[in-house]
Amino acid sequence: MTEASAATRYEIRAAVESDEDELLGLAAYLNTVNLPNDRAHVRRLLEHSEKSFRGEGARAHRKFVFLLRDRLENAAVGTSMIVAQLGRRDAPYIYLDVISEEKYSQDTDRHFHHTVLKIGFSYNGPTEIGGLVVRPDRRKDPERLGLLISYVRFLYLAMHRELFRDEILAELMPPLEPDGTSHLWEALGRRFTAMSYAEADLLSSTNKSFIRDLFPSGDIYATLLSPEAQGVIGRVGAQTRGVEKMLRRIGFRYAERIDPFDGGPHFVAPMDEISLVRGSEQRTLARLGEPGKKAVRALVARSYKSAPYFRALPAVADVASSGEAALSERVATELGLGLGDSAWVLGLGAARSPNSSSSRPASES
Repeated sequence: MTEASAATRYEIRAAVESDEDELLGLAAYLNTVNLPNDRAHVRRLLEHSEKSFRGEGARAHRKFVFLLRDRLENAAVGTSMIVAQLGRRDAPYIYLDVISEEKYSQDTDRHFHHTVLKIGFSYNGPTEIGGLVVRPDRRKDPERLGLLISYVRFLYLAMHRELFRDEILAELMPPLEPDGTSHLWEALGRRFTAMSYAEADLLSSTNKSFIRDLFPSGDIYATLLSPEAQGVIGRVGAQTRGVEKMLRRIGFRYAERIDPFDGGPHFVAPMDEISLVRGSEQRTLARLGEPGKKAVRALVARSYKSAPYFRALPAVADVASSGEAALSERVATELGLGLGDSAWVLGLGAARSPNSSSSRPASES
């Protein structure tokens, strides 16, 4: 690939089984339940993802993994995913509700505000977005790669609305120690499971029943936990603050729920209230050529019945006409589009100088 085709240097596509080494390399930077740094898990995840993109299996069981590739370097630089449904009869969605409770004694004139944790389960839960990671050396790329690989999930939700739940959830990473220690797990989870955080985290990627079986079912007063554990409940880690800002901007809110392992906050939004889902539109290609003055930077995407199943390209698109779009001939050719064909477009803002930069999401659990 040459500089002449720099406009299509990056692509986002469905991850497939042959991407195992590249996805494993990205997993090393995240290493959470959704994307553990474990080859066997990554292999199973890619098999699952490819079947999901093919439309195989029950809808509630599907997972969709996206890969952002730099075609100039022939390398993967980012990934993200959608889990069609958290919470099924075979694998409940497990969380800790964060409840505020006040206590007052008139006799002693003592007043206390307590944070109470209570385990909860859902067998018919939300769709989850997660597994977001961008290679550290590419997080300041002027093409805003973190934004691209994050936004593509909302574009895909809009394209295939019927596959997903009405509520969308994102779990954010909390503050962790440099060695990966979770203070909440050390104060709570380890005492009820006799497992290290790493052991429990890896096991939970395939089986969460031990949490349901071993965790206390009653109220847990955070006052009884260490100050360090109390301090991470519902908090967002430094690397994830950009993600939190983005989620709030597009319609998500903190659900007063946390991950039972590390205390990471759960953010939720109704599907139809997410601005990026509402802003994704199916448009007909009406003209080929250089876009006009009202052109915007956008993700332009199509789904396919066979490999690559899904592709999205960052491109400059003219979407001024209702229901129509204009693309460069090169982008249209890359996506296999001809005049009169339909594609999905998610505007990213005004067309930008290639040297401009912006803040970008970093990682999600």
